[in-house]
Amino acid sequence: MTERPIKVLIAKPGLDGHDRGAKVLARGLRDEGFEVVYTGLRQTPEMVVTAALQEDVDIVGLSILSGAHMTLVPRICQLLQAGGLSDVLVTAGGIIPDDDVPALKAAGVSAVFGPGTTIAEVADYFRANARPRE
Repeated sequence: MTERPIKVLIAKPGLDGHDRGAKVLARGLRDEGFEVVYTGLRQTPEMVVTAALQEDVDIVGLSILSGAHMTLVPRICQLLQAGGLSDVLVTAGGIIPDDDVPALKAAGVSAVFGPGTTIAEVADYFRANARPRE
């Protein structure tokens, strides 16, 4: 029996209405062999965590361009912990100032991918760091 592919949830939390990058990443990760679930726009932290739980994902990738990352991302990390999903790898991408990265990592984010990051770099990071759920 073959191992199941790493399952990734790509989410757009908050009021950010720009999703081209998230869609390109989702497609690229599928092409790299990942199973990808895309939540669509304007998700609340609760909606993101519910989707992660229902879909039994290994990774939650948060795409944020709105500037609300310091509110939304820590809340999502808290809810994942509370929901028993502490083994899910959480990453963020988008327009996130370097000065905010340490606080996001302290909140539970494993990596922050900025503009110019390639799909291959994200895929390699996911393969190296995801812990597939059983």
